[in-house]
Amino acid sequence: MQRIEKGDPACAIGAFFEVAAIVGVRLFNADDATLATAISANNAILALLPKSVRPSSTQVNDDF
Repeated sequence: MQRIEKGDPACAIGAFFEVAAIVGVRLFNADDATLATAISANNAILALLPKSVRPSSTQVNDDF
């Protein structure tokens, strides 16, 4: 779970699908209305969390 949270590229795609199914995230067969409702619900939950838990909004420098 910690590897998935950190975005470890060595983590198997099946683990991502398993976690998505456990937490109730529909990856397939979701229409626009369902996705919009889920996004607004997630944003409402994120607003309640302390700022230190939110992902940082720093820009990634990907000029190689």
